[in-house]
Amino acid sequence: MIKNYDDFVRELLKAGFSMAGGSDEGVFGLIRHSWNEEPPPGSPIRWHTEDPETDPWEWRMRVLDKRNDIAYGKFFFKKGGYITKEWYPYFLAARRGSRTFGDEYTDGKISYFAKRIYDTVTENGVLPLHEIKRLAGFGREDKSQFDRTLTELQMKMFLTMCGKQQKITQKGEEYGWPTTMFCTVESFFGEGVFGKAASISAAEAAEKITEQVYKLNPLAKQKKIEKFIMG
Repeated sequence: MIKNYDDFVRELLKAGFSMAGGSDEGVFGLIRHSWNEEPPPGSPIRWHTEDPETDPWEWRMRVLDKRNDIAYGKFFFKKGGYITKEWYPYFLAARRGSRTFGDEYTDGKISYFAKRIYDTVTENGVLPLHEIKRLAGFGREDKSQFDRTLTELQMKMFLTMCGKQQKITQKGEEYGWPTTMFCTVESFFGEGVFGKAASISAAEAAEKITEQVYKLNPLAKQKKIEKFIMG
């Protein structure tokens, strides 16, 4: 039983990847109950308490702020999930291969909205969510389109979450909730991950991930696993 953040990190590093929000989508999730469900008897885990030790919602940003070997983002089924640095190259190989953002855009596999967001991040480096919206020219009326597109870029493994930042007024005063920061995958994990991914074929990557899923969940269905792998 996972009782705290350290337990979670230890088990995640063993597993290699996990759904994040309580639902395992029939594939795999280390935390089995969601925020609106009762935790297992005896479990100290509670959602949205803001306790960094026992609140899984806090762990999302904590792994990004404190570690360099775990990625968190909307990777699976358009929902949040974790992938360790060891396993990230396999998902890269399966979803991107050696293709660049430019390749995908030229072939019509990436939207113009995605290009606006991606170009904004690559031109400015690590950016908070509200600044990406502003610099890329998205208004309040574009919220749904912006959210869908940002998820698309995470699922295709071009952008990833990389921490949080407190909003600051022009007078230097903090206000509101912290905002999520985004960066390119290249700047988050470095070229080593891409070098390893380049040595793995898409078929080999899918086979490796499938084997690991069955170790974690022998009852997983093949179609679910395929969607989990390919996004």
